Amino acid sequence: MPGKLAAIVEEFASAPRDVVLEMLLEFSDAVPPLPAEFAEHAGMEQVPECQTPFFLKAEVSQQKTVRLYFDCPPESPTTRAFAGILSEGLEGATVDEVLAVPNDLYQRMGLAQAISPLRVRGGTAILARLKRQVSEG
Repeated sequence: MPGKLAAIVEEFASAPRDVVLEMLLEFSDAVPPLPAEFAEHAGMEQVPECQTPFFLKAEVSQQKTVRLYFDCPPESPTTRAFAGILSEGLEGATVDEVLAVPNDLYQRMGLAQAISPLRVRGGTAILARLKRQVSEG
């Protein structure tokens, strides 16, 4: 797991439950805006497992580093936080680093105790689709 993501995981895992919810809100604000080329989600994949409209795109450079794009409505801060966490923790990571992210990432972060199982499943689906796109990249 890339160092940036490992630090985020540790920060969440060691935080009290009420602080975890505040941290999620902070990460929901950290999602970079989409470039114009992805207007109307052109070329992005929707994650239907999410209750809210969630779109992602992973691009792999010739140097085998990953660039991530996410879109999720601001009215869905928990789901949007998944995008913020992955964006901050994985941006610029190598393909191998992204593929090595454990599938139970959100459980390791302690989110299963702070948010609904349905939301954790949505986050897990986001990670799975992201890893698939990177492996196909």
